Amino acid sequence: MLFNLIILLTMKSFKIYSLLIVMVMATFGCTDDFDEINTNPKALTDDVVDASLIGLAFAQAQYNTVNGVHWRFQISQNLFSDLYCQYFATTQSNFDSDRYVQVGRWSDLCWTSFYGQAAPNIKFVEDFTAEEGLTMQNAIAKVWRAYGYHRMTDYYGSIPYSQFGEGQVDGVPYDSQDVIYTDLFRLLNEAIAVLKTGGNGFGSNDLIYGGDAAMWLKFANSLKLRLAMRIKYVDAGTAKAMAEQAVADGVMTAVADNATMLTAAESPNPINTITNWGEYRMSATMESILEGYEDPRMPVYFSPAEDGDTDGDGSPYEGLRNGQSKVELGNNKNANHSDLGSLFLPDNLGGNARIVVIRSGEVYLLRAEGALEGWNMGGSAQELYEEGIRQSITEWTGADGGAYATSTNTPVPTGDVHNTPALTDIPVAFDA
Repeated sequence: MLFNLIILLTMKSFKIYSLLIVMVMATFGCTDDFDEINTNPKALTDDVVDASLIGLAFAQAQYNTVNGVHWRFQISQNLFSDLYCQYFATTQSNFDSDRYVQVGRWSDLCWTSFYGQAAPNIKFVEDFTAEEGLTMQNAIAKVWRAYGYHRMTDYYGSIPYSQFGEGQVDGVPYDSQDVIYTDLFRLLNEAIAVLKTGGNGFGSNDLIYGGDAAMWLKFANSLKLRLAMRIKYVDAGTAKAMAEQAVADGVMTAVADNATMLTAAESPNPINTITNWGEYRMSATMESILEGYEDPRMPVYFSPAEDGDTDGDGSPYEGLRNGQSKVELGNNKNANHSDLGSLFLPDNLGGNARIVVIRSGEVYLLRAEGALEGWNMGGSAQELYEEGIRQSITEWTGADGGAYATSTNTPVPTGDVHNTPALTDIPVAFDA
């Protein structure tokens, strides 16, 4: 992977650089050729990248955009949105974000991870492919820019976008979110027009689809649909037009269409690393939902608690309530609460735990939401809703999921020491 290559070459460059300094100091030699002597011919820098290496640069852009480096991922996502959604609860008493406290330095790292790592990678690849006439690669790079920046603007609102990377010395202007979304639709539409012509871009260096234009077309339209649904309450006309265009041009319709990123021992799913740190467990919210719905995905998502069934409900899957004080978390909570499933544990580092980008199940639910608005989504709201559920069940368990999609089961109380009630009384089954 490129990121490992760069680290390796950087280490080599440092050793060469240090050795040359010693030699120059020892001999009091001339420094006329200093720049030439200290240039590593193997380093992957802007001036040495050519069409044969641009795929490696794109791989780096992909991995950095999803915060593939474990500690960046933990602080930028796991300790923020993942906890806010209550997928997990922290067992580390000093992680205040589990109490909905905004930890400034962590939010800063999310920002600097993107603008210091991913955004420069994305811009370089997009600019290079445009300059070199690599049309298909440029289209894919545009789609990836839309993916990366929509996540950032949804986190922060106004952000540097249109003028990022233009060499300003006095700061980069911010663009408002409505301006950014308008341009993201433009980017995607330009890319979609190219992707429709078919072919391949980046080949095996593309960590998601191996450069397959037909698959990237489905990704681009699915992302366009996602963006459309996120503006339906502020610009319903544009939302409807973009959503219907996306569905008509072809979105993800099967598990095989899922956009998930290839991982390896040298570039793993960061979850496989951070689970080894033992700082979070399944939340009580997840226990209430998954046990109440009798969800067949629970043993894939999570592992039985080491101490077994501690609340006496007949299930060894135990969730921890979010928002507990430092005093309450003083005693270790790991053994009596569920860790993630084996797919995401360190033993599977570099295994088949691909990094999720967009799934077909989500796309069906987005279409169902559009159908509720009366938009042409290629099916009724109920049909699309139930198919979205089936897609997810099939992906994780191999089962059909039809019975689950029409189940009248509801979430249950967790039976923990806090007497945490059921999350809701809403069943899975569609309510016409």
